[in-house]
Amino acid sequence: MLSRLFAPKVTVSAHCDLPCGVYDPAQARIEAESVKAVQEKYQANDDPHFRTRATVIKEERAELAKHHVSVLWSDYFKPPHFEKYPELHRLVNDTLKALSAAKGSTDPATGEKALEYIAQIDKIFWETKKG
Repeated sequence: MLSRLFAPKVTVSAHCDLPCGVYDPAQARIEAESVKAVQEKYQANDDPHFRTRATVIKEERAELAKHHVSVLWSDYFKPPHFEKYPELHRLVNDTLKALSAAKGSTDPATGEKALEYIAQIDKIFWETKKG
């Protein structure tokens, strides 16, 4: 009797936790752009206090970029996307590795590499939104 009383009256399903349209690779791109900009500023400044602050900020931004890429991979992209774009798993992995490299480096080239990977994810993402 109690199980009937507390049983759901309506069954619903959704493919994500939030309504469609909340995902966007721009979030990862903005954070990765910050990483590269901080790397450039780090290179242009010899003050050790500035460099320490820059390192902390760069590492935070790289983690945020990794988070946004991971959310796209785990929450937005679905099996049909991976079927249509078989390179997507590898691309996401390469992007996360590039962001890790940028996190641990002060060379703006590592930030640029991460941005190049994010641009590829962005292209696929917007293709999936078309249909």
